[in-house]
Amino acid sequence: MSDFLLELRSEEIPARMQAGARADLEKLFRKQLDAAGLKAGEITVWSTPRRLALIARDLPLATEAVSEETKGPKTSAPEQALEGFLRKTGLTKDQLTERDGVWFAITEKPGRATKDVLAEAIPAIIRAFPWPKSQRWGAASLSTESLRWVRPLSGIVAILGEDLVECEIGGVKSGYATLGHRFHHAGEITIGSANDYAEKLRACHVIVDHVEREAMVREKAKTAAEAAGLVLVEDEGLVIENAGLTEWPVPLLGRFDEAFLDVPPEVIQLTARVNQKYFICRDAAGKLANAFVCTANIEAKDGGAAIVDGNRKVLAARLSDARFFWEQDKKKPLSLHAEKLSRITFHEKLGTVAQRHERFISLVNDFQGQLEAGVPAAKQAAAILKADLVTEMVGEFPELQGLMGGYYAEAEALPSAVSDAVRDHYKPVGQADAVPTAGASILVALIDKVDALVGFFGADLKPTGSKDPFALRRAALGTIRLITENNLRLSLGQLFRAAAQLYRNQGIAVENSSEDLLAFFADRLKVQQREAGVRHDLIDAVFALGGEDDLVRLLARVHALQAFVGTEDGTNLLAGYKRAANILKKEGFATNPNAGSEGEGVVPPTGEEDPLVLVDDPALKGVAAQFSHPECNYTREPAEQALVDALNSAEPQAAGAIAAEDFTAAMAALASLRAPIDAFFDQVTVNDADANKRSSRLALLDRFRAAVHKVADFSRIEG
Repeated sequence: MSDFLLELRSEEIPARMQAGARADLEKLFRKQLDAAGLKAGEITVWSTPRRLALIARDLPLATEAVSEETKGPKTSAPEQALEGFLRKTGLTKDQLTERDGVWFAITEKPGRATKDVLAEAIPAIIRAFPWPKSQRWGAASLSTESLRWVRPLSGIVAILGEDLVECEIGGVKSGYATLGHRFHHAGEITIGSANDYAEKLRACHVIVDHVEREAMVREKAKTAAEAAGLVLVEDEGLVIENAGLTEWPVPLLGRFDEAFLDVPPEVIQLTARVNQKYFICRDAAGKLANAFVCTANIEAKDGGAAIVDGNRKVLAARLSDARFFWEQDKKKPLSLHAEKLSRITFHEKLGTVAQRHERFISLVNDFQGQLEAGVPAAKQAAAILKADLVTEMVGEFPELQGLMGGYYAEAEALPSAVSDAVRDHYKPVGQADAVPTAGASILVALIDKVDALVGFFGADLKPTGSKDPFALRRAALGTIRLITENNLRLSLGQLFRAAAQLYRNQGIAVENSSEDLLAFFADRLKVQQREAGVRHDLIDAVFALGGEDDLVRLLARVHALQAFVGTEDGTNLLAGYKRAANILKKEGFATNPNAGSEGEGVVPPTGEEDPLVLVDDPALKGVAAQFSHPECNYTREPAEQALVDALNSAEPQAAGAIAAEDFTAAMAALASLRAPIDAFFDQVTVNDADANKRSSRLALLDRFRAAVHKVADFSRIEG
């Protein structure tokens, strides 16, 4: 067994590509080993800006000899079949083996030296490497068939044990030599084996292990901030990026002019992070400090003073631009900025952003009486909600949309409820994001999402498969969280229809997609509630009743149902329901308890099941009630009568509890049916020879099923 080292050296590999490159290198290497029948022990892959390195432990020195057997035609098959098999295998008839009347081709493949396998594998890996972006170089680049790599490939180290694996690709030959740090070490380094690779590079100021470099950046940046009495703002993405930009990371703290702190802190952080890859710091009170931490790639003789000074000047230039945008944008109120939104298309099928503002204001009006506390501020916010999209700052940093709108609203002394609503109207962006809780903020966050959902669904631009270019799944989840976490009592269907009508009022053709949207929300609700431990089939069971688009009430019913089906009564009632449903299905009763049913021994429907349903005379209501559960013309058995009595009691109790939204009480009413239905099945013959008895008992089971369906569609419940 021997260890194998492969290093592929090039010019700078972008930091954002390094993690993917490590995974691709291991995947391609394993594929080559598998094809050759080789198995390695532990495989380690490292990256620096200038190299990808792989170490495979415990490789055998040769592959094993193998015998491959290919089944051919029967010996009695026509001659043409045998000739085709011989052409396929490249053998002659006398080289075949006959067994049980069948020809077999047996090929012996001798073992190969692992070094030879690797010599072929390395060029294959390099040619197959799937860089997101790659380039050709040199004279050979005139041909489209020339070698491609992320940057010009300059060196290959390939050592098995202590032996060189000789290979060549694109004029680059493998060898024992590599290079150390660009500034700290001149000349080549000779690598003896995989075992001394990392330490020899370390001696030449290269930390080849990216995880170790990340730890150095993380710890030394924190130490630099603490030494100045500050707190580093942690940013794992910056840690990884700085480690990917350096082979010998040296974090250094610098200062910028305090005057820049007048700019919103998020702008400073984004400027430092995106443009310069710097960390920022806060003081002990949590306020942004005029300090940054940059990561050098060398140990400077002056302790990094010149490096810090150069970085400070570059950051100052960036912050000056940001301050200019901030001051320029504040010269006009958001209402004037909003006038430019008529030139920005929301979507070619859905009009302009200015038209969205008009719809926003109208949608806020639809909430009158439902969330009165936030309506006045929400109207004011709705008129300027997207105004920051045309500001200089958001043009430079699109990530700050909404947030900058809040700052600009605050700067022009608009009410805090308005500025907060503008700032937070994109929330919640993800599952971990906070949900607005103030009335105006809730309203504008809700109308922004609903308007987009209704528009894109109405224009038939729904998510398909994994594709969701307009982030509609995120919008639906955000809407669900806004409603449920703020306990908003509203009809989603009514809101969707109102939003669709507003599009049509503007002459924008959108279909009424309320039903599709409710189904979409049901799916998103199942995804969201799964993490909270709520069963998806129970959500289906409540949604299947139809007409339930109040998410707060729906979830209250689902939670009560989940608690109920987890009890012994719930489990047994479900079993009784399924037994009743199976009997009714077998006898031809419709599965929809609200539909007419016709089966053997059942009086066929005549068009109007309740002959007095159209009678308006109040004096006849008592008469009509007698027809709802007609008396049977025989003496019921005790268990049969007990079920009738239980239904007579449970049905009004469950109906009253549901009307009062006391779903726990509704489940308790259902629980009272558990013992009677069990006894009914134990003691009563449903399919009696007497047609009248059979018809009456089937009708009783249908009544039981309908009573259960008033609470939930138990046919959707698994188990």
